[in-house]
Amino acid sequence: MSIEMIPDSTPAIDDAAGARRKAFVDAARELFFANGYAGTTMSSIASKVGGSKTTLWTYFPSKEDLFAAVVDDIVERHGHALTVDLPIDAPVPDVLRNFGMTLMTKLTASPLLSLYRLVVGEAERFPHLAETFYDRGPRRGKARAAAWVAEKMVRGEIRQGDPMRAVQQFAGLCQSGLYQFAVLSLPESRDLSHLSEEVDAAVDTFCRAWQIEK
Repeated sequence: MSIEMIPDSTPAIDDAAGARRKAFVDAARELFFANGYAGTTMSSIASKVGGSKTTLWTYFPSKEDLFAAVVDDIVERHGHALTVDLPIDAPVPDVLRNFGMTLMTKLTASPLLSLYRLVVGEAERFPHLAETFYDRGPRRGKARAAAWVAEKMVRGEIRQGDPMRAVQQFAGLCQSGLYQFAVLSLPESRDLSHLSEEVDAAVDTFCRAWQIEK
């Protein structure tokens, strides 16, 4: 075989490795959600995929690494609030409404809701899981929103203050109603038709406190 022929087989090898990695991540997500972090072993994940722990370890040296991969996979596929457009020239209420609806639509649906429940349930025993989740999801989204708020403060559209605190308050307003019911799987969470009303109320309250009228 000539040296020129070697690269031809590389994509197939990479594809196979990628598919194998995805299978482990998918299996881990299912087992984490079903049994919790503590109740899931690397052996059970390997068994579900049909491989050995040795193979699994070549992809993920620890269960924590595998959990991080699960979080990244969910955030990449469902964390649209991390990439929602925040146009600096658009009116404050319009941007917040779009951001709030995108955020709450995703947070009240699986698998982000299931991931949140898992992290909260394991946070006391495994605080590093909470750190991993927060760093890869909420912290990134709030940082983007805080940068937008900071620019709006410079432009005199939002009163001066701590941009991150302003974002945290807005997120708290958005999550004060239906989201609480959804986290606890209460009957009230089955009807999300009023979600837009809650986001509108959050925008209104935020703007009353932070927006500078012109």
